[in-house]
Amino acid sequence: MILHRHHILRCLLIMALGLGVTACGGADAELDAYLNMVKARGGGRIEPLPQIKPYETFAYEAQTLRSPFQADSPRGRANAGPRPEANRPKEYLEQFPLDTLAMVGTLQRGGNRYGLLQTQDGLVHRVLSGNYVGQNDGRVVAVTEGEVQLEELVPDGIGGFYKRSAAIGLSD
Repeated sequence: MILHRHHILRCLLIMALGLGVTACGGADAELDAYLNMVKARGGGRIEPLPQIKPYETFAYEAQTLRSPFQADSPRGRANAGPRPEANRPKEYLEQFPLDTLAMVGTLQRGGNRYGLLQTQDGLVHRVLSGNYVGQNDGRVVAVTEGEVQLEELVPDGIGGFYKRSAAIGLSD
């Protein structure tokens, strides 16, 4: 009886393995059918590669013209506008940017009105029309009760300068 049970289990195992192999074989059948269908379609025509056009060279013949990477005749423009005086001795207040100077008052003396400008270190300096103040060749053009008016020479970036008005107002 023990032999009989053992024999039945062995038969069941063989049948299970047979079913497993058959199940795997079904997937292969679908794959084989697809491959046969693709092979039966026949080959298609491959289009030829496009023709490569030869590169056309360009001869640059404008060597005598102005380079497009240079400013429009900087030498001519630089000489045409206002220029700072190159040999003029620098005044003390020309070392300070205008925004660091504060007007603290005016002083009337001998028919002249002086503007009183204070530097960041607390020192007060007198300025008069014609004095230079600030780092852009700022020349004092007028001193009024409420401000010191300046005219600066500012670089235009292409070798020249332009005039710009500025003022230092009376501090509160």
